[in-house]
Amino acid sequence: MGKNKIDRSKPLEPTNVYSYFVSSNPSTSFNPNSVYPSIDKTAFIGPFSSIIGDVRICSEVFIGCNATIRADEGTPFYIGNEVSIAHGALVHGPCVIGANTFVGFNAIVFNSIVEDGCYIDLAAIVTDGVRIPANRYVPTGAIIDTQEKANALAMVSQSNEDFAKGVIKTNIEL
Repeated sequence: MGKNKIDRSKPLEPTNVYSYFVSSNPSTSFNPNSVYPSIDKTAFIGPFSSIIGDVRICSEVFIGCNATIRADEGTPFYIGNEVSIAHGALVHGPCVIGANTFVGFNAIVFNSIVEDGCYIDLAAIVTDGVRIPANRYVPTGAIIDTQEKANALAMVSQSNEDFAKGVIKTNIEL
């Protein structure tokens, strides 16, 4: 390499390829208790993601790039084992995401309980205190904002279940 030349085959140093934001919630008049997230050491948090406040993330969880996980308004949040939260998803407490659940790209889950084995497809919205029963499929772009809509959801198909398992396998390798 000549003088003042940059080797573009290598990243410039220093590089943090796992850049994300994890923080306790700020103390406010409506929530004076500041709580730092509890994240299992086997969880993977993608670049440019944010995890704020009273969040508990269990084992083998994948949080994709640009995902936002918030429990900063005095609202606890629990993510079970082997959950995948895809890129760009927004999940805001109070919230429970049950084990083996897939939350798709740009999906929103707010103030809800999602039981085990569910599949929330891309850009779907789950809100208003609903409880998604176990092993249910929330279709692309659906808005589930009443318990009646949640109870009417179809079961997760084998192809969606296989896809979610493939996501976990791929993310472990990555």
